[in-house]
Formats: sequence, structure tokens, C-alpha cells
Amino acid sequence: MPLPTALYSAAQVRALDAYAINTLSVPGYTLMKRAGEAALRYLRTRFPTAHSIVIVCGGGNNGGDGYVLARFAQAAGLTVTVLAAVPVEALRGDARQACLDFKASGGLIQPFAASLLSEGDVVVDALFGTGLAAAVRAEAAKVIRAINAAGRPVFALDVPSGLDSDRGVALGEAVRATGTVCFVALKTGLFVGDGPDFAGNVFFDHLEIAPPATEAFRPRLTRIVEGEVARALPPRERAANKGDFGRVLIVGSGIGMPGATRLAGEACLRVGAGLVTVAVAPENVAAIAAGRPELICLPLANDHDLVEALARTDVVAIGPGLGRTAWAHAALTRVLACDKPLVIDADALNLLAAARVKRSNWILTPHPGEAGRLLDLSSGAVQADRLAAVDALLERYGGTVVLKGAGTLVATAGSVPGLCERGNPGMATPGAGDVLTGAIAGILAQCKDAALAARVGVWVHAMAGDSAARSGGERGLVASDIAHELRTWVNR
Repeated sequence: MPLPTALYSAAQVRALDAYAINTLSVPGYTLMKRAGEAALRYLRTRFPTAHSIVIVCGGGNNGGDGYVLARFAQAAGLTVTVLAAVPVEALRGDARQACLDFKASGGLIQPFAASLLSEGDVVVDALFGTGLAAAVRAEAAKVIRAINAAGRPVFALDVPSGLDSDRGVALGEAVRATGTVCFVALKTGLFVGDGPDFAGNVFFDHLEIAPPATEAFRPRLTRIVEGEVARALPPRERAANKGDFGRVLIVGSGIGMPGATRLAGEACLRVGAGLVTVAVAPENVAAIAAGRPELICLPLANDHDLVEALARTDVVAIGPGLGRTAWAHAALTRVLACDKPLVIDADALNLLAAARVKRSNWILTPHPGEAGRLLDLSSGAVQADRLAAVDALLERYGGTVVLKGAGTLVATAGSVPGLCERGNPGMATPGAGDVLTGAIAGILAQCKDAALAARVGVWVHAMAGDSAARSGGERGLVASDIAHELRTWVNR
């Protein structure tokens, strides 16, 4: 089953379970059996040569899913070893029924022992579900460490045990799965923070339940997908001219930093902007013009030089290589005084942190460190709950916020935030953020929709980075490699 675009919180998924049971009259044990069937199907998809599995079952409904899977897998001819991390006498409700049905079918259950994990070609993690909200207790942590140390691929049911279902952070200890099958609705924690490192390949089954179209079940996030590119950048008419595709002004590159606006400007051109001007310290003009002659270079001796350029532009981006000098302060003040749509990045964000300005027609693109300065937090606090951080940035500064990093988030007031799953560690390279700034500004100049431009800019930037990594590897990837690949992804 293809992954849906909507992602939900753990509380919403629990509410959806209750809705199915209480409103749709679907028995809880029926849902558990559907989960067991789906788990077996995706287990065999992910590990087609596996003949023996070890299932580690906890004491709640996730453990119940494991017992159902054990019964179905045994009936399908697989060799099944079930290890109870919680005594079966402690089981209640549907989990207890699932355990009894497995035993009635001839299944054997053994107390958990780390030495038995090696008996399977695959270890199935059925310890905890989505309800875990506190640090994993000592005994369960031992089980998780044993699973991770077993040297076997791991298949997690619903969420890897120990992973926070909302924030994507380990609650002390967490299972590192090779694959995860998620039930009912996709949980945000599988896709944000460190979630992808713990979840591995994610599979999904809705168990024949669809969220009702009510505010309570409004998705927490939506995955940014390729189809959004065509909305932002439709095919061009044959008689089009460069003036039809927007004029962008990029302000930055203080003394000694010519490369930043050069990269942003090239990215802006590569996504299709019509005319791109870079306003930079006069000392940088020659280097930029020689390297990318398609850019119009404006020597910016003082902020008054921006007046005419601001009047004739459609979109302004400011920040790449800007610095924090008096020259930079003056340029930012002049730009903030205009009413044009803005893209704010890098040192412009650091200067903005002291100003506490809020406006509706800008796009802010902080990395975690910059986000921390904007919120008076550490970067670690931002990373510990990226969803909360992007919400706070939006509340404090308005407009559209792009919180960069693995699993970049894009938020606009009144809309469901977007998540970009693409990209790779090779993109953690100097200038990659400048390329993103230029890409977003160039797309905004064409589509005139800040939220859409930010989502599409983030997606094409990530895909360009993945293309660059495929052609030569992640290590040693440079920002200009990403800029070069942008053209492919805005023309698909």
C-alpha cells in the first residue's frame, strides 16, 4: 500500500482507534487481527527469504499484534519463536485473547532471553505501541539493547519500541529497525527528528479505517510530494519571455563572501526565475560576474543603492554571506522597509533575532542554530521537538517558516505544515542553505504563493541533493553540485 501524505499525532491515532471501535462498531480484536495480517504481508515483502522469525512481545496491544502475527506466521509455514518480555499472566483484554488464541493453535511462548534472538532470520519488535511517553524502564531497556545487539534485521510493529511517536526521539533506548509497518495512520515520529534512523523502511496499512473529515483529525503534517511542483511551475507558453518569470533581488555577500550570493543567484536562475540581481559589497562584483555572467551585479556601497533595485523587483532574498556589520544592518533595515515578498536566511536571521519583527509576506529559512537564536533556545532544544519549534517560530514571526535539517519542516499559518523526507547527509556542506534560499526565491517569483514556493523549493532542493549524491556519492558533495541539479527537478 503506498504511503499516504497525511501524518498524525499519537493522540489522534488513539482517537481514531476509539472512533473505529465505538462509532464504527469494529471490535478491537478485529483491528488487532487486521494488524497481524498486514504485519505478515509486509514482513514477507521486506524479508522474502526469511524462514524463521523471533517475535518479542510486550504486555499491551502492540504485544497483542505480535501474538496475532505469530499465529498467522506459523499457519503460513514459518518457524516462529515467541519471547514474552512481559509474563503472559499479566496480559489483559485483546492482547490476552491474542495470546490465548496463539497458544490454542499450538504456539509455544518462552520468557525473553537474549540468547534466543539469534534463532530467527528476522526479529520482530512488538514491545510497545504509540502510548509510550516517558523514558523506557530499566528492564525494557535491557530487552531493547539486546534486540539492537542481536545482529539480526528487525521488523517493528507500528513504531520502533522506545521511539517517541510524535517527536521522533529515543526515550532513553529505542529499537533500531530495518523496517516498520505502521497501522491505522502514519505517526509523525517515524518521519521527524531521528525517527527515520530508527524506523528504516516504512510500510503502511490503514486496517480499513479512514479518518473522518473533522478538525480533530486534521493531519499534524503532510509529506511534500512531487505533484506540488507542477502546481507551482506549470508548463510555459511558447510566446513567454523572461519578464514573465519574475525579477528577484538577492542581497548579501559582504566583504570576503562572494560565493554565497553567487550560489543563491545561480539556484534562482536554475529554477527558472526570469531576471536575477545580486546586490553585494563592491569588492565582490568582479568575482561573481566572472563566475556567473547571467547574474546582474549591483555594487552596494550603502543602503541607498538598494532603492531603485527594490522598486523594480518582485521578490527580495536577503542573508547569504551578509555578515553582521553596520553595512549589513543598514541593508536589512532598507529591505524590511519595503513591501515586497521576502526570503530571509543566514545572517539576516541572526540580525532579525534582536528585532522581533512579525509580518505575513516573508519566508524565514533557519537551520536549528538560527532557529534557537530566534526563539532564545539552544539548537538541542529545537532538535528535541522540531514540530514545537516550527510552531513557535510561526507564532512569533508569522509568514512562512522553513526549519531546515533532516526532515525539513515548512509551516504557514492556517495550513497543515509540510515535511520533506528527501535529502541526504552530503548536503550538510557550506553553501547548501544559500542554494535553498535562491531556489525558494526563484519559485516564489514565478508562482506568487509563499507557502507553495517554500514547500516546492525545499523538495526540489532535496531531490537535487539526492541526484548529486547518486552521481558521485555523499562525501565531498558541494553546494554547486546541488545547484546544477535543480534544473532537472523543476522540469519533471
